[in-house]
Amino acid sequence: MTSREVRWAPDILGRAFEQVTLDLGRDDEGDVLATLVRYTPAPAAGSRRFLSRTPLPAEGADVLYVHGWSDYFFHDHVAAFWAAAGARFFALDLRKYGRSLRPGQTPGFVTSLETYDADIEAALEVMGHGVSSTSKRPLILLGHSTGGLILSLWLSRHQGRAQALILNSPWLEYQLTAAGRQVAATALKISSRVDPKAAVPNPDLGLYNRALSKDKGGLWEFREEWRPPKSFTPRAAWLRAILDGHARVAAGLNIEVPVLTLLSARTLFLTRWSDEMREADTVIDVSTVATRSVKLGRVVTVAHIPGAVHDVFLSAPVVRNRAFADVQTWLGSYL
Repeated sequence: MTSREVRWAPDILGRAFEQVTLDLGRDDEGDVLATLVRYTPAPAAGSRRFLSRTPLPAEGADVLYVHGWSDYFFHDHVAAFWAAAGARFFALDLRKYGRSLRPGQTPGFVTSLETYDADIEAALEVMGHGVSSTSKRPLILLGHSTGGLILSLWLSRHQGRAQALILNSPWLEYQLTAAGRQVAATALKISSRVDPKAAVPNPDLGLYNRALSKDKGGLWEFREEWRPPKSFTPRAAWLRAILDGHARVAAGLNIEVPVLTLLSARTLFLTRWSDEMREADTVIDVSTVATRSVKLGRVVTVAHIPGAVHDVFLSAPVVRNRAFADVQTWLGSYL
């Protein structure tokens, strides 16, 4: 689908958001689709950027956001931040997630993270950043958790396609560290071949959902059929693909463009609820991920945000505003 053929439709986020469905063919579960969302602020709001004498930190850039595991894009405040910074903002719901999930499909299931190359390329084509594009607009990739892993691997294979990579708590290593990853990968090797969709134990107890959900004392509203209280059931071949991605990161990716990794200041792994879970990462080990981040490329900045949850931009207002300020400072230095 080229940019000339795109027919944008209203999005579930309401005014200022539009979406387009990207046809990715078929697999054994039926039609495969991805969904690209764009933010289109009112002209009056956008025109103010041209009245300022000071260049905005992301002036003239395009941003592509990719969500994490068992997730989808609902972060309207993130879109507004990037628009205020001077960028055009787009978000991608990958195949079998969120807006792209169809009845009868196994949520989030792929057997290789390279499968998402098709989703990303289809989105970039619509954005004007396809393989044959001559766009002079800088491209910033923004990935959360598993989306951060996917984009890091994609950019390492497609050097030069983007000018910056920003990672929001990227899932770059298995929670049990490299030794645990190797043991798990060995155990999955046979089972994933025998039954790729075999369920594997789900470590999610629903505590992170409680930290976020407005119905449970958090700050955010989202569709629980797309972002369930306990995450989607992990499948053997999918987890093996994740572990393979972690191994590639550990070996080094040699990304040529600047990388910014945002992380909480601490990890809190508990089996019972605590209010402290609204001020820490309860999903990944931030120390391990910080160590892995420096393997991504030549210029990597790691920023720890005190009080942040796993999705840094879903933290309390003062915390996420500090994260946004760090992004602005970094853009001023590297973009």
